[in-house]
This record gives sequence, C-alpha cells and structure tokens, in this order.
Amino acid sequence: MSRKRIGSRSTRTTAPATGRGGKAGLRLLAATVAAGTVCAGLYAAPVSAATPDPVVSRGVTIPAFYTPPTELPATNGALIRTEALPLGLSIPGLDGRPMPGTATRLMYRSTDSAGLPVAVTGAYIEPTAAWKGAGPRPLVAVASGTMGQGDQCAPSFALQNPLTLNGDTVSVGYEALAIYRLLATGAAVVVTDYVGLGTTDRLHTYVNRLDQAHALLDAARAARAVPGASVTTASRTGLYGYSQGGGASAAAAELQPSYAPDVPLAGTYAGAPPADLTSVMKGIDGSALAGALAWSISGFAQADPDLRAVVEANVSATGKAALADASTMCVGDALFGYGFTKSSRWTTSGKSIGEVIAAEPRAQAALDKQRIGTLKPAGPVRLATGVQDDIVPHSQARQLAVDWCRKGADVTYDAIVLPNLGDKILTNHLVPLITDQGKAVSWLTDRLAGKPATSNCRTMPVQL
Repeated sequence: MSRKRIGSRSTRTTAPATGRGGKAGLRLLAATVAAGTVCAGLYAAPVSAATPDPVVSRGVTIPAFYTPPTELPATNGALIRTEALPLGLSIPGLDGRPMPGTATRLMYRSTDSAGLPVAVTGAYIEPTAAWKGAGPRPLVAVASGTMGQGDQCAPSFALQNPLTLNGDTVSVGYEALAIYRLLATGAAVVVTDYVGLGTTDRLHTYVNRLDQAHALLDAARAARAVPGASVTTASRTGLYGYSQGGGASAAAAELQPSYAPDVPLAGTYAGAPPADLTSVMKGIDGSALAGALAWSISGFAQADPDLRAVVEANVSATGKAALADASTMCVGDALFGYGFTKSSRWTTSGKSIGEVIAAEPRAQAALDKQRIGTLKPAGPVRLATGVQDDIVPHSQARQLAVDWCRKGADVTYDAIVLPNLGDKILTNHLVPLITDQGKAVSWLTDRLAGKPATSNCRTMPVQL
C-alpha cells in the first residue's frame, strides 16, 4: 500500500513493522502531527514487500539503497550495506586514482533518542592524499549543516549530486568544500546523513541532540569496517560541524565517553552550534530560514510525546499543512516557500511556537533536555561563532563555551568579528562558515597530528 503526502509530492510505502520496537507507531504519530489527522500520509517503512514501491520526494526518486531492512545488526556502528558512491565533484589524479578520494555509500546501525535501533546512511571517503602526520591515517566524522528534511536532501546524496534542481526541489551540497579541504590533509572523512534523512523509514529528527550525536559517533565506528578503508581502531578521530552540524559535533563530544568510548576522539570543531533551542527558535522564527522551525517541530513531535501533544493541541490546520509540506523540503525549497514566515501563522492562538511551548511546562522541559552544555566534552574543542549571528544566536553559542569552561573542559573559543551583513537574511550566519573554515580545518588537523591545544577559557570573561 502506498500513500502520497498531500501537496508534497513524496510517495512512501507502508507496512506493519515487525521486530523494530514499535517504530511504525512512532512514524504514524509523527505523520498525524505533521499533516493533521488523516490528510497527511504515513511515515512508515517498507518492511516485508519483495519489491516495494520507490520513494519519490519532490520529483526525486530515492535509491533503493536508502530503504532500511527489517532487521538491524545488534551492535552500534555495524555496517548494514555499502556500495560505490561516485562523487559529483571529482577529477582523475596523475596516478589514475580519483581526486580527492574514493567514496563509498554506507548504511549502519545506530540508536535513536528513544533507545531504539535505527538505520542511518552516510558516506566514507578514502583520500587520495597521503597522511604525513604521526600515527595511522586519522578520520574526521563530518556532521553537515542544515540540508533540509526531505530524503533527497541527504548529505551523501549531495556528494553524488552537488546540485539538485528539478523544478520541485533545490538542494546544494555546500559542505563539499569543507569535506574536500579535510581530505586534502590526508585524513579520511565519514559523513553522516543523520537519523531519518535519506533513509525512508522515518522523518528526519532535525537538531535532536541524542539522535545527531549517536549518528555521528556511530559513523566513525562504521568507517573502520568499510571495505578498503585505511582507518583503524587506532586512528585518531576528529568531529567537524557547523550550524546543525556544530550542534551535532558538540553533543557527540559530550556523549563520547559514555556512548562511544572506543572512538579515540582527538578534537572537535563546533561552529555556530544551536546549543539552546529555546533561544534558537526565537532567532529562526520569521527569518529567511523559518522553514527550519517546521523541521524541528515535526522532528520533535515524532520523538517526544509531550511535544507531540502540544503540537496536536495548538497547531492549526494551516500550520499542520505547512509542517507536512516542509517535511519534504531542502534548504532551497524552504527559503522560497517559507522564508520570513512567522510561526504565529501556524498556531490556533496566534502566538508563536516559542510562546506556546513556554506556556506548557512539560513541553518546555522536553525542549530543555536538548540543551548542550550540561556535560563536559571529551578532548579539546574549538567553538567558533559569529558575533553578529542572529539565526543561531551568538549569545547562546558563547554561553556554551562558558558552560564548558566552568566544567574544566579544554575549550578554544573564537568569536568571529564581522560587520552586520543583514538582519534575518542568513548572511550573518553563513559568512562565518566560509571565513572561519581554514582556521577550523587547520586546528582540527593539528589535533589529529597529536599536537596539544591551548585553551583560552581564562580569558572568556573579556571575550565577546
């Protein structure tokens, strides 16, 4: 049986789930919240059909590779399947090997925020460049910045298709620059697609702290088992991310000691991390990236019953239709479709989503559990944030550095000073991504080479 999401041009096959810990129920609830009772279509995985209908998201057919199997391995980070991944931006090297490397698409097992097994996709890239530092070739686990919530927006898909533009969707693989710069150092790179992005069994749980951290750490584990990979269990590992990816890498650094102590973490770069989602919601609401608010609402409604109840009770029919529509969008689509939209248009009361959540203690508590900064991160961390950033507000990112410093963490904090490049139009958030990238890659490369970091926590009181 298949259902089509009204207005979103996405087809998914549905079937009762077996042996997956009740995931079908979670997906059904998520779809009901996102689209409003019966008009939405179901978020459920093809489980037992021999030839399931292809998933089509905004005119893009999602390869069958991204459909998870019924049963998953028992171990986090275990590979489920792999296949060759042709890079969309690649040239032949003098020795005949492709530059910057040879890529493999992968699916691996992780654990979601509910403690249930989940299949996650991503990509591993074996670099052509030699590693000239000490020790075996290191690994960088990259957490992409915001790509969207539609399956066609998956970072691994973007590595093969740097630009997806078909009249229904716009997706740009903007993380390729950072990934290729990391590969040029001789480090191998593994990229996670996050939970539910690419994989066709559930909705992407956008900015969910646990889901993102687990997916990133398990990607590092999976990379070591990729056929032909030169990284080993002894390879120093770095985490790298900006914006959504900065939150993922920051959360992963906090959870590595308890969740993945076998990952030898050498350093973490967290750029513009959304550490306090209450503050970030206010920054995004009414901005050019307002569609991201819809992604977070739908993702958390899928994963958390308290937030789901608030959404069901307070989001209007117009709002539910917008959530369903946005759930298959990439960043480009969201900019055109919901740029500068205020969330008060989506609620029954006319209050913003932030105000609605603040008035519901259980919902606010659920959001507060997503706070990054309550744990001490493992290893050295470089945290950078633009002082003019009004989308992922600078103040809450700086507060994360303060919180970590107070816990005795090894933090290199860098406030990126630029002029105000325009309120709410993304420039104050995106420009530091480019201007700081060289320093970020150099800092992380030094950690992978075994060089010590120098914390500047003692000067935090006088830094911006």
